[in-house]
Amino acid sequence: MITAGIDVGSLTTEALVYDSERGILGYSIVLTGGSSHEAALSAFEHALKFSGLERDAIEGIVATGCGRGIVEFAPRKVTEITCLAKGASFLFPESRTVIDIGGQDTKVIRVDEKGRVLEFEMNDKCAAGTGRFLEVMARALGVELDKMGERSLKAKKDLTISSVCTVFAESEVISLVSQGEEVEEILRAVHKAIAKRTAGLLERIGGAVPKVVMTGGVAKNIGVVKALEDELGMSLIIYSEPQIVCALGAALLAQEG
Repeated sequence: MITAGIDVGSLTTEALVYDSERGILGYSIVLTGGSSHEAALSAFEHALKFSGLERDAIEGIVATGCGRGIVEFAPRKVTEITCLAKGASFLFPESRTVIDIGGQDTKVIRVDEKGRVLEFEMNDKCAAGTGRFLEVMARALGVELDKMGERSLKAKKDLTISSVCTVFAESEVISLVSQGEEVEEILRAVHKAIAKRTAGLLERIGGAVPKVVMTGGVAKNIGVVKALEDELGMSLIIYSEPQIVCALGAALLAQEG
């Protein structure tokens, strides 16, 4: 059986094609832009092309993400919480906690041995500690977004950013720059602020129960990963492409009918 999962997020949209016998056949990641509908179609078409399949080969589609309701060609819609738990547990059956940091929100999920959601918390009313937060800080510091993590690891001392609000945190960053602090030290402080905010969310579900899987685009930032591991006192498990875990979960749910 061949199915597809479409994850329509605020910044990016992912599509994944899954075969019950051969596994993941292909996937794509596109910018959502101004039209969630167009992004979903584009991602799906690219994933099909990557898989070498035609549309009629797909036997089931599940849409997820904040824009799932607009995906007209997906007959079934499922929350990203459920899809993340399903995808992470499929990839890493030993996982019991999932941390997902995307463009606009952060989610923490406790799962059981079957990938079912036991508890979850999410920060969806403020961009603090998300991909958007990192974009703002990168712009303030004149650093390329994909270089932030690597540069932060070169920091020689600890600085602190006390605010969890994006606007106020940006002001703190600018203040640190004016005081002559090194960019690397400021970047480490930014990543530590994200780690502390995420740890606070985890406390609401009883803390991080090993093993912990991290998903979402921010999982590609080695500086945030290191800060989280230091904050939690444990290693994180990260899939080779952490942005497609939710779409994978959606495709797996489509397999169940």
